[in-house]
Amino acid sequence: MDSATPLESKIKELEEKIKTAQLPSGLAEKLNEEISVLRLSLQGENSFMNFENFSNYVSCVLSLPFNKETKDILDIAKAKEVLDKNHYGLPSVKNLILEYLSSLILNINNKENTARAPIICLTGLVGTGKTTIAYSIAESLGRKFERIPFGGMGEASVLRGESRVNLNAEPGLIIRNLINAQSKNAVILLDELDRVTDTGRKDIMGVLVELLDPEQNKAFVDHYIDYPFDLSNVLFIATANNTTNIATAVLDRLQIIQMPSYTDEEKTVIAKKYLFPKILKQTGLTDKQLIIDQSVWPAVIRPLGFDSGIRSLQRAIEGVCRKAARIIVEKKAQQIIVNNENIKEFLPA
Repeated sequence: MDSATPLESKIKELEEKIKTAQLPSGLAEKLNEEISVLRLSLQGENSFMNFENFSNYVSCVLSLPFNKETKDILDIAKAKEVLDKNHYGLPSVKNLILEYLSSLILNINNKENTARAPIICLTGLVGTGKTTIAYSIAESLGRKFERIPFGGMGEASVLRGESRVNLNAEPGLIIRNLINAQSKNAVILLDELDRVTDTGRKDIMGVLVELLDPEQNKAFVDHYIDYPFDLSNVLFIATANNTTNIATAVLDRLQIIQMPSYTDEEKTVIAKKYLFPKILKQTGLTDKQLIIDQSVWPAVIRPLGFDSGIRSLQRAIEGVCRKAARIIVEKKAQQIIVNNENIKEFLPA
């Protein structure tokens, strides 16, 4: 009886939390029923473990944003400003995004219209700006941004969670991202849909069909939570390197937006205007300590030959900045000018 007393006290604490929380009535009833069952097992040898499992479950449920959301910024001029600030060029992509956002704004303003624009899928080679475009959409709407990486994902349970009958079960990434965002209208990026494993593709694509269907995602059931959660306010955005490995049923729910490769001229502007000032600051350098001569930018743009994106360009600039930082810290120089004479010392061999 002694061991039951502290557990009973903790159960009462959980009951009070459930009572004061603004939970759907059906879920509150479900939790109270489980508490009744838990009380009957207080004398069992696994009573503490049962309580711990249930307590973790309640904490997870109480963390869900059933009634929390951010206020949308429904300003298409603001959206254009954000896109132009974060991305150089890409006029055709930006126009498609602004058209998509315009449709979304009309749907949000018209409360009676339950129709939704297709989920956009940004498709293109590595480093062409797919993830940052998705982030810009979230920023322009004033919404929280979360990312789910699909690269190497092998089981649908990663998305949908595991039943609590399994030891160490936990909710899936959809629910965990919503808990982290603390907003039921977050933007969730489904990153690299084409890179799931062959063994798990069928089941994962099945979950995606449900996630991306407005008629089905109103009552998405995570196996750990075991209660429907309305995902209709979530804005899903997908990315893929190509669409070959994406199921037809999923593609039917996506609007494909092709991300073009950057030209050398565009990459030069991106390097000078966006990447170099940002990386310079991150490295702890000032624009007086490190200067890159205009004549060497072509070599920086193509350190290892042609690259459609800007990943290798970013790494090249990071390498230049770090080497300059070491020279300055070692007091070998107070200012470094990278030019045609010394560029090979700063770029990868």
